[in-house]
Amino acid sequence: MELKIVHAKSGKTLTTLQVTDQTTISEVKKQYQKTNSKYYPDRQSYRTDPNGRSLKDDDTLGGLNLGKGATLYFKDLGPQVGWSTVFLTEYAGPLVIYLIFYARPTIIYGELAGSPRKTVINLAAVCWSAHYAKRLLETVFVHHFSHATMPIMNIFRNSAYYWGFASLVAYFVNHPLYTSPSFGDLQVYAGLGMFTIAELGNLSIHLAFSSMRPKGSTVRKIPYPTGNPFTSLFNLVSCPNYTYEALAWIGFSVMTQCLPAALFAVCGFYQMTVWAIGKHKNYKREFSNYPRGRKSIVPFLI
Repeated sequence: MELKIVHAKSGKTLTTLQVTDQTTISEVKKQYQKTNSKYYPDRQSYRTDPNGRSLKDDDTLGGLNLGKGATLYFKDLGPQVGWSTVFLTEYAGPLVIYLIFYARPTIIYGELAGSPRKTVINLAAVCWSAHYAKRLLETVFVHHFSHATMPIMNIFRNSAYYWGFASLVAYFVNHPLYTSPSFGDLQVYAGLGMFTIAELGNLSIHLAFSSMRPKGSTVRKIPYPTGNPFTSLFNLVSCPNYTYEALAWIGFSVMTQCLPAALFAVCGFYQMTVWAIGKHKNYKREFSNYPRGRKSIVPFLI
């Protein structure tokens, strides 16, 4: 059987491959690479319609019901970089940047530096460092990625976002003229408590997700609560990891009463909401028995 590969954007026929009904998309990618070595498998995307969804690597051509004149539409995803590399880069930056502002204030503030630090400033440094250290450790030991790579430009875009906000938040929280929250210790420790609980919840969800997908597998399952009480949030939302993440930064913003921190929390919540809605739709599309009562990120609302 002949399979015609057509460029999704230009409509130009790129090549014709010899395949069978049992040939997978992964095998199509390897065959196409032989015709043009520039396009390694992770850089290729195929769909049955020029504007359709990317096909999975384990999809077989027979299962796609392509019929006579079998055609797949090719899209170049561009140069790729490993997910782990992206995550390690974007998370290590904020950790180092924040600690420079905290540990070496004279470099940033000059003669203003030197006044005794308020307790909340020390707590904020601990919270910020713990969060990004947790993310780095999760990237190495916990996360199982369904895709090996992402476009290389993402490393610059994501790093600009995380590193930029790290600089902004660190500058104001560690500033020698920083003023304590309006409600004193009550506000500081209430925010700290919210941050700590949310971080534990976020870690619990990531561990639950990790246990659902064996390493090296792309298997997807409906997530359900485990014996960990933090995972009970799965009963209400599809992406409780994002819910806990948003709560953590709300807690940090309450604790520090810092406007840039609140802005970081708002921007993060918006982006996570977009991701959560997309993942929620994918769950409902993929699983006919997906729990109907769940929302995407905010229980009962979104």
